[in-house]
Amino acid sequence: MATLLYRLGRGALRRRRLVVALWLVVLVGAGLAAATLRGPTASNFTMPGTESQRALDLLAEQFPAASGATGTITVKAPGDGQLATPQGQAVVQELVQQAGTLPGVVGAVNPLQVGAVSPNGRYALVQVQFATGADEVTDEQKTAYEEVGAAAKAQGWQVAPGGEVLGGEPEIGSTEALGVVVAAIVLIITFGSLVAAGMTMLNALIGVGVGMAGLFALSGAVQLTSTAPILALMLGLAVGIDYSLFITSRHRQNLLDGLPPDEAVGRAVGTAGSAVVFAGATVVIALAGLAVVDIPFLTVMGLAAAGTVTVAVLVAITLQPALLGFAGRRVLPRRLRAVPTDGTATDHTAADEDDTDVSDRPAATTTNEQNRFGFRWARLVTRFRVPVILVGLLGLGLLALPTPDMRLALPGAATAAVGSPARVANDLTVEGFGPGFTGRLAVVVAGDSPQATSAAVPQVTALLQRTDNVLAVAPPQLSPDGRTALLGVVPKTGPTDAATETLVHDIRGSVSGIRDADVLLTGVTAIGIDVSEKLSDALPIYLLLVVGLSVLLLMLVFRSLLVPVKAALGFLLTVAATFGITVAVFQQGHLADLVGLDTPGPLISFLPILLIGILFGLAMDYEVFLVSRMREDFVHGATARQATISGMGHGARVVTAAALIMMSVFGGFVFLDDPVIKSMGFALAVGVAIDAFVVRMTIVPAVMSLLGDRAWWLPRWLDRALPNVDIEGEGLRTHLTTQTPTRV
Repeated sequence: MATLLYRLGRGALRRRRLVVALWLVVLVGAGLAAATLRGPTASNFTMPGTESQRALDLLAEQFPAASGATGTITVKAPGDGQLATPQGQAVVQELVQQAGTLPGVVGAVNPLQVGAVSPNGRYALVQVQFATGADEVTDEQKTAYEEVGAAAKAQGWQVAPGGEVLGGEPEIGSTEALGVVVAAIVLIITFGSLVAAGMTMLNALIGVGVGMAGLFALSGAVQLTSTAPILALMLGLAVGIDYSLFITSRHRQNLLDGLPPDEAVGRAVGTAGSAVVFAGATVVIALAGLAVVDIPFLTVMGLAAAGTVTVAVLVAITLQPALLGFAGRRVLPRRLRAVPTDGTATDHTAADEDDTDVSDRPAATTTNEQNRFGFRWARLVTRFRVPVILVGLLGLGLLALPTPDMRLALPGAATAAVGSPARVANDLTVEGFGPGFTGRLAVVVAGDSPQATSAAVPQVTALLQRTDNVLAVAPPQLSPDGRTALLGVVPKTGPTDAATETLVHDIRGSVSGIRDADVLLTGVTAIGIDVSEKLSDALPIYLLLVVGLSVLLLMLVFRSLLVPVKAALGFLLTVAATFGITVAVFQQGHLADLVGLDTPGPLISFLPILLIGILFGLAMDYEVFLVSRMREDFVHGATARQATISGMGHGARVVTAAALIMMSVFGGFVFLDDPVIKSMGFALAVGVAIDAFVVRMTIVPAVMSLLGDRAWWLPRWLDRALPNVDIEGEGLRTHLTTQTPTRV
């Protein structure tokens, strides 16, 4: 692989104008496709096969009028008892008429006629039924719905439209650009060259542009959840910058060693590019592996992100060499740009070097290199390896303590940003009626005949009324043919409360004995509970898959048994500590103000399984970039301790920069108001920090030093059975010994 990539890199540089032109054509073409083919994103999270989804499908088939999106307008009069006065009734009647004639609305229910009025006569709930699902409600219809009740507001009434119809796509604003700015600063400091930093950033942005445009072009044929593009953007930016950083760093080192530009970029792509391809492949496999858990919206999210990562890898190994060809030696700091006249390596200090994990340099290092922070840190860690391991394990263990308390749910209005229409309506409803009215359940009763349905409805109603934690059961609504009935159930507790989850199971258990009709429980709250449980059940399977994959892949790369096991255990430590911190902040509310979180609550259902997939790929990135240099030096004769110090010393600077860039990009999404995106950005930023700085750059070298030569043991039969992927460039070195580099 290294030899193939070496040739690819040299070819891209020599035909740089053609390569750049092709990528620009791809970018423009993808942009035009996105503009013409882009489809809407979905804000709901359905789960085929669950009872709640079967109920929705049944309603859509037999009771279409009740299968569309619902809205609830909460009304608050200026004083108690005012809803009972003629003036108050007139205000409500006018509001109901206005809501019923909104575009896309089938009808609105007068709360005075159905008793949806608070005991003090001050609050009322107007139910609004839309003709289509929430994802099909247009922006114009939502705007008209949000503006309903202007006349009532002018008279001092509070009118707060809410409900599932207000769900929408999170907006990407200027706050995320802060992460990109910080990443650019890190690149400038790392390279000491505006040209190198700018070229690396440009390369990554082109890759993100192509990936996101392609994703939106496909959205016309494949339904994307509203969070899928955000996740793809996060990962595309982060890995795009990092992968370009690794190749540019290696290219600069090769130039400083006196190689001509085409040879320098060829070896950079052949060595660092090999690691980039492997690291990208692990991320893609982990994300695509989300399809194994058989959850459609999660599969789409994983494949969307995997697509942007694939584009980032392709851009790094093709477009980046071409851009480096245009830059020449300007990618170096100004004082180091002079080309050596004798063909020997330029004399430079280690402070000006940028080394990656893979290298064809000998294990010996200069005095200046030995004084670099990476070498000093490695010597310190290996010297006190046992205390370092114990302190690291204890610290991560303490951070992981909140993890067992983790609760999962789909996002609701109760945790929406303060001041948003959904949150205002939710808070007003809780104030007037209690938390149960914000998470009402729906029971669908479907019989083979109207008589069967009519006979079953009283039995179901009686069972529901006797169930603990049920506040009220609404009268049934019958379909035109009388075969399907819909009963509303109001819990005493909120939609994300543990007692409501218990209630869902209790209701399903109590109505399971009805024989003459199908009785199914659904509603936004029930859907959220079903999705969360399905994801929780899939989490151990996916974790086992990812850990097993990491052991297999790293065994293939490092020709070792203990190194892959150590890497997998380190990954588990990272995941546990990341979960613990995220639970402490977003669920328990500790330091919530620091991340701008208004209301703590359960974590989004798909966050844990998504976090495992992404962190696995990123953790393997750092493992490869650090440990492959250790193996290379060990194979070339260094002792196990010397190899560990050399690998850390040469890789620490670039891995540090890469981790800071990823943290910056992910951290930029913490400033979004949407709590789902905020929690995803926070968890990913924290996970990268823990894995890079605590696990890979502290615990890993300590463990490697403790294992010594045993770290690289592999049974001979297994060594012969495993294919040689040549990620360290051994085949490339053999190839280069038969050639004499030529200058361009």
